[in-house]
Amino acid sequence: MSDYGLPYRMPPRQPLIIIRCYPWVSRPPRPENFRQWVRFIGKGIAQSFRLMVGVQDYPNYVQHMRIHHPLQQPMSEKEFHRYCLNARFPSEAGKLGKCPC
Repeated sequence: MSDYGLPYRMPPRQPLIIIRCYPWVSRPPRPENFRQWVRFIGKGIAQSFRLMVGVQDYPNYVQHMRIHHPLQQPMSEKEFHRYCLNARFPSEAGKLGKCPC
């Protein structure tokens, strides 16, 4: 039997080509000595603990705004933390947010 003309027959798939993505922004240089590695790991651990307890990272927000939204003025640090608190613990009646427990 021939496969010619069957409506449900799919055309052969093209092989997938993996294209490596490169970031638009340059990464900080990789640590070279022990002291730089300790500082690099310490900053990562501190950021992780801050995010675990709900304190948002203002410098990352400013960097994101500078890269992705260059025409918009970023919030001040005080406004940013107030915005994060209102998003986490809404004070408006009827507005549901994340559970504070």
